[in-house]
Amino acid sequence: MKKTVQIAAITATAAFLAACGTNGEETNNGTGNNGETNNSAETNNAAETEETDNESTDNNTADENNGNEASEDFETLTVGASNVPHAEILEYSESLLEEEGVELEIVTFNDYILPNQSLDEGELDANYFQHVPYLESQMEEFDYDFVNKGGIHIEPIGLYSQEYDSLDALPEGAEIIMSSSVADHGRILMMLEEEGLITLEEEAGINATIDDIAENPNDFNFQDNVEAALLPTAYENNEGDAVLINSNYALDAGLNPLEDAIAMESADGDNPYVNVIAANSEDEGDERLDILVDVLRSEDVRGFIEENYEGAVVPVEE
Repeated sequence: MKKTVQIAAITATAAFLAACGTNGEETNNGTGNNGETNNSAETNNAAETEETDNESTDNNTADENNGNEASEDFETLTVGASNVPHAEILEYSESLLEEEGVELEIVTFNDYILPNQSLDEGELDANYFQHVPYLESQMEEFDYDFVNKGGIHIEPIGLYSQEYDSLDALPEGAEIIMSSSVADHGRILMMLEEEGLITLEEEAGINATIDDIAENPNDFNFQDNVEAALLPTAYENNEGDAVLINSNYALDAGLNPLEDAIAMESADGDNPYVNVIAANSEDEGDERLDILVDVLRSEDVRGFIEENYEGAVVPVEE
């Protein structure tokens, strides 16, 4: 459209100059040679103007083409993530991904529902916020057709208390607040069993629920109706005697799991709660996703995780 306007303007200017030349010729009846000279100069000026504009247009086109070629060097990959630590890890990985020809776009979320909805609706190429049991439960509940592209890290859950500085100090009948996410209940209860606070029914395992508690010698009262994202708020407001908080939300709230928690879940190799890269099954063969997983598992990124989170976030072995 701009090009058309430029040409129209040049044509109008040339016509105006020609008209001026004609008037000059008529006015100078005895000086026809001067009139001819003026007409010639005006025509040359118009031609030069058109040439200059054409060169400018060509240069602009070349610049645009160069810009397009540059943008085609990178393939954008849109990944949804929790603020901490997932988005932080992705941000650190951006330059490493660019070296592999992948430009990363990070979309952050503050809950556990929208990242999978957005992935299912095609707004994301992948997400990075959830562990395997949660991914599997969401796929079953909402019929998502997702695939696990690979595990990256573990975030041990911690038990926090404003009033008590050890598990032994928790009183009989203490109210313990935990996530409403059923996918987290098994790991929470197994952690409490390992600490000797409760005993679960045999074979309950990672699918354990409060109903699977076989022995509760301290008569703890478990409250499991608080969204995971609101657990730090419950802790800050001193709700309950102790609160079990996922490490990503603890870190995001400014807590240091290793220093502030009175008990921490084990992050050894047997822990099944590995945070993974999830994608739609139809994109399983997308090379960009393989590059993403490889970069996130690289020694460089492992070092970043170990140095910055000091055990609150643990990179997994391949």
